[in-house]
Amino acid sequence: MVAVLAAGALSVGGMGGVAQAADINVAKNAGFESGLANWSCSGGSGAVVGSPVRSGAAALRGTPAGQDNARCSQSVAVQPNSTYTLSAWVQGGYAYLGAGGTGTTDVSTWTPGESGWKQLTTTFRTGASTRAVTVYTHGWYGQSPYLVDDVSVFGPDGGGGSDPDPDPQAPATPAGLGVGAVTTSSVALSWNAVSGATGYNIYRDGTKVQTASGTSATVTGLAAATSYQFQVSATNAAGESAKSAAVSGRTSPGGGDPGGPAVPRHALTGYWQNFNNGAAVQKLRDVQAQYDIIAVSFADSTTSPGQIVFNLDPAVGYSSVAEFTSDVAAKKAAGKSVIISVGGEKGNVTINSDASATAFANSAYALMQEYGFSGVDIDLEHGINSTYLTKALRQLSAKAGSKLVITMAPQTIDMQNTGTEYFKTALAVKDILTVVNMQYYNSGSMLGCDGQVYSQGSVDFLTALACIQLEGGLDASQVGIGVPASTRGAGSGYVSPTIVNNALNCLTRGTNCGNFKPSRTYPALRGAMTWSTNWDATAGNAWSNAVGPHVHALP
Repeated sequence: MVAVLAAGALSVGGMGGVAQAADINVAKNAGFESGLANWSCSGGSGAVVGSPVRSGAAALRGTPAGQDNARCSQSVAVQPNSTYTLSAWVQGGYAYLGAGGTGTTDVSTWTPGESGWKQLTTTFRTGASTRAVTVYTHGWYGQSPYLVDDVSVFGPDGGGGSDPDPDPQAPATPAGLGVGAVTTSSVALSWNAVSGATGYNIYRDGTKVQTASGTSATVTGLAAATSYQFQVSATNAAGESAKSAAVSGRTSPGGGDPGGPAVPRHALTGYWQNFNNGAAVQKLRDVQAQYDIIAVSFADSTTSPGQIVFNLDPAVGYSSVAEFTSDVAAKKAAGKSVIISVGGEKGNVTINSDASATAFANSAYALMQEYGFSGVDIDLEHGINSTYLTKALRQLSAKAGSKLVITMAPQTIDMQNTGTEYFKTALAVKDILTVVNMQYYNSGSMLGCDGQVYSQGSVDFLTALACIQLEGGLDASQVGIGVPASTRGAGSGYVSPTIVNNALNCLTRGTNCGNFKPSRTYPALRGAMTWSTNWDATAGNAWSNAVGPHVHALP
């Protein structure tokens, strides 16, 4: 994907004090019933259509093409020092909604594509002299056209008049539902705030069990070692929203945990190659001691969907399986976690049914017993089904216990928002997930959490994309930065260890940032990952020698 242009801003100086005015929708032609009046669309990319529409007889259709993201905007009159709720209903391809020139913090929100109408909502506050704000919507380069209807900028009348005041509406569906701490009898939940909501309903396995006034709750009275499905809805005087996407939470077992080293607070992850591709050939015993998690790459699929096996490649020099398992045991004795990685560029394990989920869990657990692996790494690059992969990982967790190590290595496109299958899986298994080491390489330009576009190879690319996961529901301890160990380790995206360490400092301490600086720090950030220990060894272990001590010294 190519870069999305940042929204333009328009600010007009104000005069005098703030007038008191009734809250209205200050957007004009908000339902596009008067064509494109009051709206300006880039390069003729916008058109009014009669179907599909959400209400009335018209809606806006924006068609991205080439270097044009189909941006349509309008300048609305506002009052200084005032709060406005910006919303619109969208459908079709990637759709963005935002406000610029607010005089305070510009805002935006987006969705990756909807088959039906979905409401996007955000809020902004105007500055002390702000009299006009630009509201806009746009799509994404190379993506399908998007539709917009019923735009609302609801707040004090700025003196420009408005469309009729819209009727009160039930709030939007909550997003970002995730599982936090669990005990033998409770599961903690949290979710993103919904504009206009006055309360929230919490559902367990489809039944309403409690309410909350804020964006978190702990569901109690649960059975030990049991999985539950949770959803949440938002409420106000106008009604209740639809229920959120369901997430799974499993209570802790009542008994003890199996043996195995604990992953340290700040950990270095490295992939070990079970093949020879020109990098230094290693046995596990040769892997640099800085690595806390060693992902054996890769498991092999079978003709049975979901089932995995492991075959030692003669190219790595082991004389027997017993010699390999001895190395695994030695690493574990040294406090390291050795896990089996599933997927990779050429690996294709299909988990898309209850049967294949069970086959995965059973076969992965069998490999753990046979070789001494401490867990699994999910590196599937050919598409995943979050529903069944979640089931597979939970079944494996039920077999292996709470010391099971689960890591993930999604590509950047897989973690751009909480609606992707990878992100949904990570949130659904949050209570048993160790770390997500996203691959910040072999990637085009991507959106950061601030809505700006960043190119790989910079500290901003690492920090602004990590921020999406950190603010999207994952705990900081579940986020790591994945990079190549050398220029030969990936097709693109190599950054020096100095840049990696700067990104770690920026996220954990707020220092050494580039242009992007997160709004808060994340001292519990898990650490960093590299492909691979072999390419690291080829370069004299320069990466692990520089990044490893830095990771272990994080706050």
